[in-house]
Amino acid sequence: MDVAGITLTEENGQVLLHSQPTAGRTVVDSELLHALLEQHGFGGCLLHEAAIATAASDCNTHTTPFTAHLADRLDATVGVRIAADEMSAELTLTPAHGGKTACAEDVIHLLEAAGVVFGIDEAAVRQICAQGHASHVPVAHGAPPVNGNPTIFEALIPQTADRAPKVDADGFIDYRERGDICVVHAGAELMRRIPPTAGVDGHTVRGRVLPSHAGRDEPFAPQLSGAQVAPQDPNLLQAQVSGQPVLVPNGVMVEPILRVKEVNLNTGNIQFEGTVQIDGEVIQGMKVRASGDILVGGTVDGALLEAGGNIQIGGGIIAQADVRAAGSVNARFAEGASIRSGTVIALDDAALQCDLQALNQIIIGVKSPQRGRLAGGSATTMMLLRVPVLGSNQGGVTRVLVGTNPELETQRKALEERLEKEKTNEENLKKLVHHLTTAGDPKGMLERVKGAWQQAVQAWAQSLVEREELEKQLALTQGAEVEIGVSVAGAVDLAFGQKVAHLRTEFDAGVFSIDAEAHILFTDRSGNAKPVA
Repeated sequence: MDVAGITLTEENGQVLLHSQPTAGRTVVDSELLHALLEQHGFGGCLLHEAAIATAASDCNTHTTPFTAHLADRLDATVGVRIAADEMSAELTLTPAHGGKTACAEDVIHLLEAAGVVFGIDEAAVRQICAQGHASHVPVAHGAPPVNGNPTIFEALIPQTADRAPKVDADGFIDYRERGDICVVHAGAELMRRIPPTAGVDGHTVRGRVLPSHAGRDEPFAPQLSGAQVAPQDPNLLQAQVSGQPVLVPNGVMVEPILRVKEVNLNTGNIQFEGTVQIDGEVIQGMKVRASGDILVGGTVDGALLEAGGNIQIGGGIIAQADVRAAGSVNARFAEGASIRSGTVIALDDAALQCDLQALNQIIIGVKSPQRGRLAGGSATTMMLLRVPVLGSNQGGVTRVLVGTNPELETQRKALEERLEKEKTNEENLKKLVHHLTTAGDPKGMLERVKGAWQQAVQAWAQSLVEREELEKQLALTQGAEVEIGVSVAGAVDLAFGQKVAHLRTEFDAGVFSIDAEAHILFTDRSGNAKPVA
């Protein structure tokens, strides 16, 4: 289709209409010009609708020749934006209008020209090119560095004793963490050391290397008693002697085991570096001290037991016996005895007229949930006392103190004194630095004093971190509880820290606790809470 006096040309990508006034020419409108543009291969260009409408009108009215710019032939355009941290790059693709479309190869070259040389996602680029348009679509990703794994120490004996108590988020230690002695023989494989890995460097999309850090390299702990590194394998720990394997940081020790039928005048007192296993009883007046665990099959009758680990007694603890363990103490019952535990005291049946102290929990009636009883004497623990029946109508006053940890209180007092000294030292050094800076430093002391000041600041800051951690542990005592499985009977003096309640009436099953205002509350099994006078 031709229209007299109208021609279309393209110059430098511009589509131009040239109009020569011609008598008797068909009336020109926008529709006609669109048809001409399409016919001459300009339909896919970027059409300027307003210019087309104006040109159509001018063709019908102008009596002199004129030229109008109706459209532009545009190639596809690509925009690249690299993130400030150089860990990603985005692509914006404006579609072509009658011009050259973008192909994946061209776009990748443009990315590289913009500095994107790592992590280009060619599949994403091809998908964008196939769509023909995109707005800020990620097409390249950097790789963060992957640090190496630290040394791993893998225990090869599942039954290895671990005397480090396992404390949950509420501050409770699992009192059931106990079991039989595991015995290994010389040459047994105890622990495998898995060396650290080197790590993998990262890269930004610009190709800049992000260095990784190798995993922390740690050797087996030195001087592991009863254990040695295998001669043919520096990453294998073996038993050097027969005994009880005990897990320690970065290693396993093998404690010798001394086994006797019973402790009496014939055996004499026992003091042993390792674990002591007594099949029978420990009689009146005898003493057993062990750096490891003490296991007694029978009764401890008026004897002294001290253990650096746990104490487990198959029978009872009676007749003014004195039992002390850095770990837990487990027994069938106790009467007229003194028991100290660094973690948990757990008695299967009852405690009568005893002095009990545990830094975490006292559990009575483990195997006698209806008849278990704490009557007379005293019981002091930080987090929990659990007992079926508390007190007795036939006995004297039973004294209970929960929510306190003398050991942590002592640590806090010592830490506060240390903090005060460290702060004073830091302030004095700070003043000296200021003095030397302003008044002069004829003896060249300033740099050394600055170094000492920085060390003092770091020491004080570390002590503040220790105090924060200690305060968190002490804060757990606010959740201390006394759980009653059956009832409270007789006279009981119940104290939460400094707050004391003298219980002289019976209570059924429930829980004693303390609220935020330091009121002692009793909550029954239905969930009804009331203050205790």
